[in-house]
Amino acid sequence: MIQFRNVSKIYKPDSVALKDITMHVKPGEFVSIVGQSGTGKTTLVRMLIAEATPSKGRVVIGGWDITYIRNREIPVLRRQIGMIFQDFKLLPKKTVAENVAFALEVVGASPGRIVKVVPQVLKIVGLQEKAGRFPKQLSSGEQQRVVIARSLVHQPKILVADEPTGNLDSINSREIIDILKKINELGTTVLLVTHNKDVVNALKRRVITLDNGQIVSDQERGRYVL
Repeated sequence: MIQFRNVSKIYKPDSVALKDITMHVKPGEFVSIVGQSGTGKTTLVRMLIAEATPSKGRVVIGGWDITYIRNREIPVLRRQIGMIFQDFKLLPKKTVAENVAFALEVVGASPGRIVKVVPQVLKIVGLQEKAGRFPKQLSSGEQQRVVIARSLVHQPKILVADEPTGNLDSINSREIIDILKKINELGTTVLLVTHNKDVVNALKRRVITLDNGQIVSDQERGRYVL
């Protein structure tokens, strides 16, 4: 599903963000990518969604070599990869349902598809009863659930969650992780990018640890020990 083949990224003049990264994430896996700030996690995510290209090596998503992807193909790629960030980036003057629908509207989805999909994804994250509320009427955990719902509207094969619990307390963090596990159980490959040891260790799933731009550990049912 996701392959990095001897990938390095060097920012001029000589700043090494990633060095000779090789990893393979299989379809349907739930994998945590961990490491302290500055270890290369963000660069890895940027390569997945074609915001950055390797200085060396290949990046392959679902059999598609995206290393030198054409600009016109990038929207196609990004509809296959759902993204969740620490910053919610919700539209304050739109309701929960309208925020989710907007992700479909911008790609020209039909009104019929929007009416069908929005309730489905809100049900997955447990917000169907709050579809008419505005972001300011929601808790931080609920706002993050809206972000997750929005990321699911294109039925992505891969969901990348970049520090999704960074602004949340422990209770809301557990709820968000439970939703990610539920999405994974439905067949979506999940990549959790985080430095939260408690979240990672409670998952008991595969853990890939980065340090100084290199993979220093790749363990099934691993722990984050750095």
